[in-house]
Amino acid sequence: MSNFLLEMKNISKSFPGVKALQGVNFQLLPGEIHALLGENGAGKSTLIKVLGGIYIAEEGEIYIDGKQVAINSVNAARENGISIIHQELVQVPHMTVAENIFLGREYMGKFGVDTRRMIAESQKMLDRFDLGIDAASEIYDLSIAQQQMVEIVKAISFNCRILVMDEPTSSISDREVEQLFEIMRNLAKQGVGIIYISHKMSELNEVCDRVTVLRDGTYVGTRVVADTPREDLIAMMVGRELDQYYTRDHVKNTPVFFKAEHIDDGKKHHKRVNDVTFEVRQGEIVGFAGLVGAGRSETMQCIFGLTRGSKGTVTLDGKKLNIRNAVDAMKYGISLVPENRKVEGLYHVQSVAFNSTIEVLHEFIRNLMVNSKREHEITQEFIDKMNTKTPSHEQAVTNLSGGNQQKVMIGRWLATNPKILILDEPTRGVDVGAKAEIYEIMNELTKQGVSIIMISSELPEIINMADRVYVMCDGRITGCIDYEDVSQEAIMHLATLESADSARDNTAH
Repeated sequence: MSNFLLEMKNISKSFPGVKALQGVNFQLLPGEIHALLGENGAGKSTLIKVLGGIYIAEEGEIYIDGKQVAINSVNAARENGISIIHQELVQVPHMTVAENIFLGREYMGKFGVDTRRMIAESQKMLDRFDLGIDAASEIYDLSIAQQQMVEIVKAISFNCRILVMDEPTSSISDREVEQLFEIMRNLAKQGVGIIYISHKMSELNEVCDRVTVLRDGTYVGTRVVADTPREDLIAMMVGRELDQYYTRDHVKNTPVFFKAEHIDDGKKHHKRVNDVTFEVRQGEIVGFAGLVGAGRSETMQCIFGLTRGSKGTVTLDGKKLNIRNAVDAMKYGISLVPENRKVEGLYHVQSVAFNSTIEVLHEFIRNLMVNSKREHEITQEFIDKMNTKTPSHEQAVTNLSGGNQQKVMIGRWLATNPKILILDEPTRGVDVGAKAEIYEIMNELTKQGVSIIMISSELPEIINMADRVYVMCDGRITGCIDYEDVSQEAIMHLATLESADSARDNTAH
C-alpha cells in the first residue's frame, strides 16, 4: 500500500505544436502542503487541469491511496475527492454565499429549494473557520479574499481530500494572506493534501513542506522546502541551456522616442498599475519581465487606452499624446498585440484574409465599395512577410497551428505601420521554428526604426532579444537592466521583491 495520497506518474499532454507535459511525475502526502513551482508556461496549469479532469492526458496514470483511478471528467475528479480553486474565481455574483456553495446540488424541501437549510449549513462551515462571513450575503458584496474563502468552504463541503490552489494570494492583502495560510494549516492537520501554486518565493517557507519544480513541460525535481535555498529553486526553474535561435543586433543610446510617465490604473482596490515610468529609444526592444500578476499587461492596456480612469502622461517623438481609447492610440502609431490571441485577438471563424486586414479596412473599402485586389495584396504581403503557412487566404484562422495564428495576429498589426509595437507574450504556445521567425521579424522591424515593447514570461527570450529590461512586481517597476548585465538570476531577484520599496536601490537607466 502506497504512503502517498496522490501519485501522478509519467503524465504527457500535447496541444497542436506544443508538448505541454512530457513524462511528468508528482506525489502528494496526506496532510502535506506541496508547492508546484515553475516559470509561466512550465506546465503547472496543464498538470492541474489533467488532475481536475479538464484535460485528459495522452499518457500516464493517476493513483489515489495507491489505487489507479480514471479521471476523465470534472465530476470524476470531484468523486475522487479532488477540488481545484482556480486563479479566476468562478462564482455567481448576485447569488448568496450559501447559494454559491450549494450551486448545482441545492437542498430541496416540499416547496422547492430549501434556502433556510442551505444558509444554516453554510454558516456552520463558515463559522468553523471563524471567517466572519454571513452566508445570506451576496458574493458581490465580499472582498476578493472573502470570495476565495467561500471557494475553500465550497471545496470542503464536497469532502475534498486533495485541494489545489492556483495563485490564491495574487489579489489579496498581507493580513488576508495570513488568514488563508491559517486555514490551509488547519486543513492539512485534518489530513487534506494541498497543492499550492504560487510565484511568491517568500511564501514557500511560511506554509509549504515540499516543492516540485517543472520546466518546459518536464519534471525537474522535488525538494524539502526547509532544506533548499531560494537560489537553488530559482536555478531549477530557469536553468536551461539557452537556445541558439535568437536574432538580435543590439542597439545602445539611440535617441529616446517614447516616454510613459506616472502611469496608474486609477483603481482604489486591487490596483495592478502603480506609478509606472519608463522610456523606449528609437529602434530598441525594451523587455518587460515579471511574474504573473506583476502588472505588465495592465500597464500596456492603460497606455493603449483600454483602461477607463487610468492616469499618466505618454509622449511620442517629443509630442504629448491624448489617448482616450484604442482608436486614438492607433492613430498615433501605437499597436498592441494582446497576450491572449484566443480571447482578445483573433476572429476564429473568419478567414486569414479577414484577420489580416481588419485594422486597415480604409485601405481597400471606399464608399462601401470593396477593392478585392488591394485586400488580396495586403493579405499576401503579410503572409509573405511573416512566412505564414496557410493553404489559402480563405482558410479559417482557427484551423492554423498556434504559431501561424500568432503570425497572422502580428501581421495584422504590422499592416497599420506602427511606430511603437507592443507585443504581449509574442511567442506563447508557438513552436521553436515559428519562434525563430518571429524573432527575426522583430529584429528586422527595429532596423526600420520601429520601437518594440515586449512583455514576456520566457526569460531566455527577454535576455536574448531585449536591449534593456524593466522588471515589475506588484504593479511597480523594481529595476531596469541593460542587456550586457542581464541574467536570469538578476531578473528573478527583482521579480520576487514583494515590496517595490525595497528596490529603490536598484538604479533605473
